[in-house]
Amino acid sequence: MKPQPKLNLLYSRQQIAETVDRLAAELNRDYPGKHPVLIGVLKGSFMFLADLIRLLDFTLEVDFVRLSSYGAGQKSSGKIRVVADLQRSVKDRDVLVVEDIVDTGLTTGFLLAHLRKQKPSSLKLCTLTEKPSRRKTPVAIDYLGFTVPDKFIVGYGLDWDERFRNLPGIYVLEE
Repeated sequence: MKPQPKLNLLYSRQQIAETVDRLAAELNRDYPGKHPVLIGVLKGSFMFLADLIRLLDFTLEVDFVRLSSYGAGQKSSGKIRVVADLQRSVKDRDVLVVEDIVDTGLTTGFLLAHLRKQKPSSLKLCTLTEKPSRRKTPVAIDYLGFTVPDKFIVGYGLDWDERFRNLPGIYVLEE
């Protein structure tokens, strides 16, 4: 069994809920009368996406993609691979990618380029968190929850080697 690292609260359940409410209001303002496909990036975005879509008042579809650039460590390998691709076409559709975190930008940039090849009518990005201090590839974020420090964060879907996803807040993992 792995030793329990120290966790320091960064954002409480209440702060996250307020931020998800704000992002939903922005999306409700920008997507009236549209029928977008929301693409959740697994596994980290599932909690954020589930909370977000319950607050949206427009017709939508949901699909998922699973990409991987992390092994068991805290640093991205830089090599992105598609673990599970979309189940539907996004050609001529409004597409909103829902991410848990934009860190180096490599994975998100890879996914956005992958989706652009499918010729959606629009492509936007909503992320709960971003870590601009680690950005290696520029990524345009259309809807942003929190800007986080250059620390490894867990909770609310974010994990460390599959641990801590279930925490209701977002924590800094201290080793």
